[in-house]
Amino acid sequence: MPAIGECFGEMVLDAARIRAARAQMVAPERARGLSDVYKALGDPTRLQLISLLVRQEFCMGDLAAALEVSRSVISHPLRDMRQMGWVRNRREGRHVFYALDDERPRDLNSQALAHIGQG
Repeated sequence: MPAIGECFGEMVLDAARIRAARAQMVAPERARGLSDVYKALGDPTRLQLISLLVRQEFCMGDLAAALEVSRSVISHPLRDMRQMGWVRNRREGRHVFYALDDERPRDLNSQALAHIGQG
């Protein structure tokens, strides 16, 4: 990384501005966390699952049928969303039911839909 006051061998006219910008910049560890959220939202299957789970809880079989995919296709995204704390599951007999466990995916989904003019 170039030193403050240099930009690829050229003088930066406003080193104080660069220092101020660096102070406001997202820290690397927070940027990695944001990247994980954007990756999660960048998967069409996860977005479809969120759009179903914002309304009610579903068992895995019903989720798979609604998305017209096999259970194995949605098991990985559901596991990832569980690890992120977005989804919870509960077992009832042989069935595992999933529901949103966090308001943030619902809010992010609503904001994204509004951004594309569908919210």
